[in-house]
Amino acid sequence: MTAPVFVLDDLGSVAPGHVVVLAGSEGRHAVSSLRLNAGEDVDLVDGRGRRAGGVIEAIDGDRVARVLIRDVSDESAPAPRVIVVQALPKGERGERAVELLTEVGVDVIVPWAARNCVTQWKGERAHRGHRKWLDAAHAAAKQSRRARFPEVTEVSSTADVIARVATADLVLLLHEEATDPIGSMALPAEGDILIIVGPEGGVSPDEVAALEAAGATSVQLGPTVLRTSSAGMAAVAVLLAQTARWGGRMRP
Repeated sequence: MTAPVFVLDDLGSVAPGHVVVLAGSEGRHAVSSLRLNAGEDVDLVDGRGRRAGGVIEAIDGDRVARVLIRDVSDESAPAPRVIVVQALPKGERGERAVELLTEVGVDVIVPWAARNCVTQWKGERAHRGHRKWLDAAHAAAKQSRRARFPEVTEVSSTADVIARVATADLVLLLHEEATDPIGSMALPAEGDILIIVGPEGGVSPDEVAALEAAGATSVQLGPTVLRTSSAGMAAVAVLLAQTARWGGRMRP
């Protein structure tokens, strides 16, 4: 079983042989929640690609662990980069979508206030919603043992999404009425793959037309209709299986 992951922002000067103090909420989680003991393996990450593997040398009280570092590595940014534009779902399905996207390996998550979204982020609600998505991504990244955490942007309008479409190397709009299957798409080995996931009410015809005019290709994910909270994860899995990131062979 892989070692549990804990976040420590300052890993820049850490080297093998150093002893790092894991305190605060992360130390409390390690000692009081997971009940880890001396001699158990842990990984410390900074969320930006650095990972320090070590072993708990000692436990101090109920919220401090001292970790002896054995090895340090820096994970390069993955290629191609995967960005998911996720329309705002109802209730807690937004955080669920973020969890799934983070676990599957998405690099950037863009909340989208599409026309048919029942939920809309405005004012203080936008701040709270963004904070919830950040927290969900943070927790899921730790759970999935990631050293590089996904970026979660501020909420985007349709105009903002169209601007992103123009700069990406491949843009796929999930649409149940599309005829091209997502698995037939030729993928770039580098650059950005942008996947657009609509709301429960579907992407409006005007939005579809505008996104396609900007360069998006509408694709069908499969014969069934998935919830907006799970469609992005399924689409990313289909694509990453064809890339070197998951050990696949790129389609010519």
